[in-house]
Amino acid sequence: MLSFHELTLADRPWVQHALEQSQFMGCEYSFANNLAWRRAADSRIARLDDFYLICAFDTEDGAPHFTFPAGSGDLARAVRAMAEVAAALHQPLVIGGLTAQTLSRLEACFPGCFTLENQRDSADYLYDTREFIALSGKKYHKKRNHIAQFAKYGAVFSEMKPADFDECIAFAANSYNQRDGYTDASSVAEQFAIHTFFTNFAALGLKGGVLRIAGKLAAFSIGEPISRSVFGVHIEKADIQYHGAYPAMAQQFAAHFAQDYAYLNREEDLGIPGLRKSKLSYHPALLLEKWTATCRTPERLL
Repeated sequence: MLSFHELTLADRPWVQHALEQSQFMGCEYSFANNLAWRRAADSRIARLDDFYLICAFDTEDGAPHFTFPAGSGDLARAVRAMAEVAAALHQPLVIGGLTAQTLSRLEACFPGCFTLENQRDSADYLYDTREFIALSGKKYHKKRNHIAQFAKYGAVFSEMKPADFDECIAFAANSYNQRDGYTDASSVAEQFAIHTFFTNFAALGLKGGVLRIAGKLAAFSIGEPISRSVFGVHIEKADIQYHGAYPAMAQQFAAHFAQDYAYLNREEDLGIPGLRKSKLSYHPALLLEKWTATCRTPERLL
C-alpha cells in the first residue's frame, strides 16, 4: 500500500526530478503549486519507484482524486497502487489532470476500464510567448489600447525583491477583504497559497515582478518554469483603479521572465465567465484540455 505524507520543501529534489522526466505542460505539474495549494483538498503525496503521486483526499464525492503520475517506470504498476488505495477506501479510482498525451498512455495500460469526462473548466490556457509579449496585429488592438492608457500613469516595472514581499502580501489581503474572501473556501485557500509562495520564494525558485506608480504598488505577479518549453503564471494581482493594470502586468511579466520559453501557461478559468472571457481575449495558441478518468470498480485493476 502506498504511504502518503503532506508535501514539504524537503521533498522538492526528488519531486522535481520526477517532474523534469515527464516534461508535462499542465499547471498541476508544478512543485510550487502543489505545495501552495496542498490544504485546499487535503492533498498528500507518495513515492513509488521514480513516480511522484499526489492525491486529494478531501473531495466533494468522497473518493480520493489522483493526478496522473509524473516520473518514469512501470505505469501499470503505479495505477494498480492507486487502485489499491481507492479499493481499501471502498471508493472508485479517480485520476484527473489527464491530457491527450497521458490519456492515451492510461488507455493503453487499461483499455476500457475507465469512463472519461472532459473538464473544460480545468483546461489550461497556453499562449505563444512571443505573440503574447508583442501583442501585434488587429486582434490585439484593444489590449494595446489598454496598455497605452496604463502607460500614462508612469508605472515602473521591476523584479520582485524580498523588500517587496510584505507590501505584496498586504495588497493581496486587501483585495481578499474587500470581496469578503473569508466566505469563500477557494479564496481562503488562495491566501494560504500566496503566503506559501512568499514564505518559500527563493527555495521554490520563483520569479516575481511588481509595477509601481509613484512608488505605490499597482500590481504584482509570480510564476516559474513548468517545463523546458512552458513558463507558468501562478498569481497575478492588480489595482483595477488603474485602467489597463492587468494587461500591462501580464505583458511586462512575460517579457522579463518567459521570453526564453515557447509557451506561457496562465492556468485554468475555473468556469468563471469573466475569467474565461479575459483568457480567451488573449487568443491562446493551445487550450490544454483535461480529462478525469474514473474506474468504479478499482478491484478489477489489481
